[in-house]
This record gives sequence, structure tokens and C-alpha cells, in this order.
Amino acid sequence: MAEILGLGMSHYPLMARPTGQKSIAFRLVDRPDLPDTAKDPGNWPEAMRRELADDQGEAYQRAHREAFGAECRKIRETLDEFEPDAVLIWGDDQYENFKEDIVPAFCLLAYDDMDVYPYRPVVDPIGSSSSTFEHVSANAWGEPEDTRLNLQGNRDLAKAIARGLIAEKVDIAYAYQPLHFPSLSHAFLNTVLFLDWDRDRGWPYPIIPFQINCYGERVIVNKGFISPVGKINLPDAELDPPGPTPERCMEVGAAVVRVLSQRPERVALIASSSWSHAFLTPKHDFVYPDVENDRAMYDALGRGDFDFWRSITNEQVYDRGQQEMRNWWALMGAMEALGRATPSYHAFIESYSQNSNKCFVVYDAN
Repeated sequence: MAEILGLGMSHYPLMARPTGQKSIAFRLVDRPDLPDTAKDPGNWPEAMRRELADDQGEAYQRAHREAFGAECRKIRETLDEFEPDAVLIWGDDQYENFKEDIVPAFCLLAYDDMDVYPYRPVVDPIGSSSSTFEHVSANAWGEPEDTRLNLQGNRDLAKAIARGLIAEKVDIAYAYQPLHFPSLSHAFLNTVLFLDWDRDRGWPYPIIPFQINCYGERVIVNKGFISPVGKINLPDAELDPPGPTPERCMEVGAAVVRVLSQRPERVALIASSSWSHAFLTPKHDFVYPDVENDRAMYDALGRGDFDFWRSITNEQVYDRGQQEMRNWWALMGAMEALGRATPSYHAFIESYSQNSNKCFVVYDAN
């Protein structure tokens, strides 16, 4: 029977960028289609104004990154102690690999080993703001543009998981090679980069990326990142179809555990995403995240209240900007199936001005 470790973290892209930059909040409000009230700092939450201080948030950004890195080190330490045979990462695709021709609800990426260049510009014939935004040569570690990572895959295990999920009545999609994006989408790549935070460990573990259509209503509309000008207050009919419901994500996570329980491997399951995102939260004019509801989710995580997590609807997900948390709902379903109600470690980094709140969690293998 497999041994399974449960982990959660964030792949927040700006953590890979050079430090000492002003807050992304100023980029979010610098658009003509926001109401003047949303642009007025006097209307922003007091905590957000404190984060921005008098230096446009540069000092806070440094402190935020330091706290983030400390949590990544803890997650990596746990991972190394476990010594997994493979690492399955639940992550989203922001108009990188999946575009207008197909957007699967769930897709196992059964890739072989691949060479990845995290800082090279990506040649993307369709075009994606996310591609341009993520793959830039300037990075927080000062690594050269031609830095190469050789990442191992585990196609055999990925195929076995797919077979098992189909037997579990999960109609899973799968892929043996990338479609539009000649690399790993940033949700998966940044997870690997951040788990070698000090660039002193490398990455020895085979990975199985497991894509979830987190962005749902805005996966095509946004083309990967901030809503294009004029695309904020769209009627429902002009939005994309939603992603899978939180309850369904939990069911799929539970099914993954049932499949793995019949296997001999030691597998780490990682939910990779920040929680609510400013640029996905319409009730806040896409300026700051839903800290209050993220806190409620975090409290429920700490007390092992899976029913609370299951009760959230797709309408609430959209209202709160919690789309990327679908990756976490899969992890919650997996941990519930394993009978692990309370995590052995958890931390929450609250932020109004850095686009999103970040959560980290460990569910020990036992």
C-alpha cells in the first residue's frame, strides 16, 4: 500500500522576480475601466495601506518574500524526509498549455523527462499574457537566462493513475506531450523552483502534473492574467463556462488516494496555488483579495472541517476570487479520504497588496 504525504503551498509568480519592486496593487489599479472609488487609496482597507506605507510597498514586498521563502524551506524539508518516489502536483493552467481549442476540467500530464528553461522567453504562437509575464530572464536568484532544469517524469505511474481514475468513474483527460506551451505551466514549474528556494538541493523527484481548470469563467476571457481593459463587468453569457465545483474537486482528490492506495510507491501530493486573488475578486473591483473568506477557509482547514470546504459553491468561488483554490479542494478531498482531519503543520501569510494570501500545510504520511 502506498505511503502518501499531503502538502500545500503557493506558486505566486512574483516570488521569482527580483526583489525591491513596488506592489502589484499599483499595476492592478492603473487601468481606465476601474471606478475612481476603487483607485482612491482612501477606500482601500487599512491593512493594505499599511503594507504599502510610503514606499509603494517595496519594504513590505521584501518582508513578504522572506516569510514566503521560510515556508517553502519547511515544505521542502518535509518532502526530503519523506523521500517520495513521485510528486503529484495539482496546479492550474492560465491560458498556457490549454487554450481555445480545448480546456479540460482535469488532465494528467503523463510527460517523460524534460529539459526546462525557466527564464527563457516562450515562443507562443497564439499569445498569452501569462507566458510573457512568467518567463523573463530577470529573476530573484540572479540565475542566467540559459539555466536548464532536467525534470524527471513518471509516465508509467501517471498512466496507472489515469486507468484507476477511469475505473473510479472519473473521466480523466491525459496528455503525453505539451499542446501549446513548450514547457511546464508556471503553476508546476514555480512549485519546483520554490521548493529549491536556496538553490542548494536541486530537484531529484519525478513529477506528475495534474491540471485543474481553476480559472473557469475567465480562463479564456483573461488570457492568463489580469482582465483585459473593458472585460471586467461582463455579463455571465460572455464569460467562459465555470471550472469543476469544489465538491467535485474533493471527489477527484479522494479518487486519486483510492487509486494510489493500491500502489507500492511513496507519493507526495501537492496543492499548489495562492488563495483568493485580487485580479479575480469582482466585489473588490479586482484590487485586493478576499482576506476575510480566506481566513474562514484557513480556520476550517486547521480544525479539519471538510464539510465546510465541501459546502462552498462555484458562485462563491467566483465572488471571492478563490478560483485557484480548486487545487486545494483536491488536496482536501484526498486528506479526508485518508482520514487525516488535522494537519501536522499549517501557516497563513495574509496580504492585501501582494495580490493574494498564501497558505502552507503539511499532512504527515502515516
